[in-house]
Amino acid sequence: MLRFLLMRIASAIPVLFILSVVTFAIIKAPPGDYADYIRSQLMNQGGASFAQADEQAQIYRREHGLDKPLVVQYVNWVGGIVTRGDFGYSMFYNKPVADVVGERLPRTLALALVCHILASILGIGFGIWAATRQYSWIDTLLSGISFLGMTVPRFLMALIIVYILVFQLNVSEIGSFFSPQYGGAPWSWAKFVDLVKHVWPVVAIATFGGLAYNMRVMRGNLLDTLNAQYVETARAKGLSGAAVVMRHAVPNALHPLVMYQGVVLPYMLTGEIETAIIFTLPTVGPAIVGSMAVGDVYVTATFMMVLSATLIIGNIIADMLLALLDPRVRQQGGIH
Repeated sequence: MLRFLLMRIASAIPVLFILSVVTFAIIKAPPGDYADYIRSQLMNQGGASFAQADEQAQIYRREHGLDKPLVVQYVNWVGGIVTRGDFGYSMFYNKPVADVVGERLPRTLALALVCHILASILGIGFGIWAATRQYSWIDTLLSGISFLGMTVPRFLMALIIVYILVFQLNVSEIGSFFSPQYGGAPWSWAKFVDLVKHVWPVVAIATFGGLAYNMRVMRGNLLDTLNAQYVETARAKGLSGAAVVMRHAVPNALHPLVMYQGVVLPYMLTGEIETAIIFTLPTVGPAIVGSMAVGDVYVTATFMMVLSATLIIGNIIADMLLALLDPRVRQQGGIH
C-alpha cells in the first residue's frame, strides 16, 4: 500500500508543475499589475498627478520584481516555495501569502469537509432509497431533486437566499462567521449555534449540489448491481430483501462511487468558494476575487495551486480507498 501511495504522489508532481506554469501564465496574461493599482489609488484618492503616481508605481514595481520578465518572476516564486516554503508577499494584504492562506484556507476546508460528509451520507442514502423503489413517487421526487441540484447554478441559489434573508427577513449579519458578541469569545454551545446560523446557507447550497451527484451515481450503480447474477442467487437462497441490498448489492455498488469522490471533493470546495463569494465570508473565494481585481498575483496563484492540489489529493484518496475495497485494484497495482 505504501508503494502504491508513493507512486501516486510521484505521478502528481509533474502535474502540479505543469499546473503551476499554466496558472501563473494565465494570471499574468491580462495587462496590469499591483503597481497599476497603486497608481490609480494615488491619482483617485491621493490627488497625485499622473507623472507622480506613475513614478511611485515604477519604484514599487522595481522593488518587488514586477518589472522582471515573466519567466524570472515564475522561477523566483517557485524557487521560494521549494527552497524556503515562501509563497511570496501579498501586496494587497501587506503580509506574507502563507499568512493569508493560513487564515482563510482552514475555514474553507472545514466548510468543504462538512459539505462533503453531508453530501456523501445523504446522497448515498437517498440513492439507495430511490433505487430500491424504482419508478415509484419516491424515485420520481428524488430524481427531480437530483436534477435541480445538478442544473441550478450554485451562485444563483446563493443570490436567491441572500435576497430572501436581506430583503424579506431583514437579516443584517451577512458576511461573517459570528455575531459581534461571539467574535473573540471562547467556544461554547451558544457560539457554535451562532456559527451555524451564519454559515448554514453556504453549507446547504454546496451540500445540495454534491448530494445530487452522489444520489444520481449511487442510484444508477445500485440499479445495475441489483440485476447482477450473484444478487439473484442471494435472493434464491431465501435472504430478505434488506439483507440482499445492504450485504451484497450496496458494497459492490459503492466501488464506482468511491472513485467518484476524487471529483466530488474539489466540487464541494468550489461550491463553498462560489457561495462564500456571494455571502462575502472571509474564506478563500473572496480572497481570490479580491487579489485578482488588484493584480496581487502571488495570492491568486497560490490559492489556485491549492485548489489544483485538492483535485489531485482527492483522486489519490479515492485510489487508496478503492484499493482497500477492491482486491483486483491491489493486484493490478502490485500492492501487497
